[in-house]
Amino acid sequence: MPIAISTESPAALPNYATISIAYEVVEVLDVETPAARGAAPVLTARRLASPVVKDYDAEPGNSPLDWPKRFDVSTWGFLAAQESGRRVGGAVVVLRSPEIAMLENRDDLALLWDIRVAPAARGRGVGPALLGAAERWARQRGARMLKVETQNTNAPACLFYAKRGFELRTVNRDAYPSLPDEIQLIWYKDLG
Repeated sequence: MPIAISTESPAALPNYATISIAYEVVEVLDVETPAARGAAPVLTARRLASPVVKDYDAEPGNSPLDWPKRFDVSTWGFLAAQESGRRVGGAVVVLRSPEIAMLENRDDLALLWDIRVAPAARGRGVGPALLGAAERWARQRGARMLKVETQNTNAPACLFYAKRGFELRTVNRDAYPSLPDEIQLIWYKDLG
């Protein structure tokens, strides 16, 4: 079944938020930072004794419905994925939003703020379709690079980005004080 990607306005956030971002963690990535300057971090999967479910939307202030309360989302790119007329995913891209520190005060850097695929639609090409549309959206607006944040608890996302040309450049072990076992991983992709 073909995946249709369309752009939306921030007014569609209530519909966007109906897609769960929750995922089951069955393994985490241990991160080794090589001693050699400029060498890429090494990620090694470690299976958990008991799986856990992560749902970042459940964290206070993280739900898509909270974003307009915290940020000016009027210039953000909102993408919807539909299959047979039914919403199966979405992505949000941020560009030229001075209040977003992850943009590093750069006009040529876009941030993949959020990407989500309905649990029943995972593994069917929705994620790659959304990522491709996010890259096009950013490139058409002058971005030369796309940045995305993941965590070592989301091994499938890390593999997803690595397979699609993203390079892991930053490891921040202290990014989440309330989640001390999670490591922030920052990936970049040259958009040409």
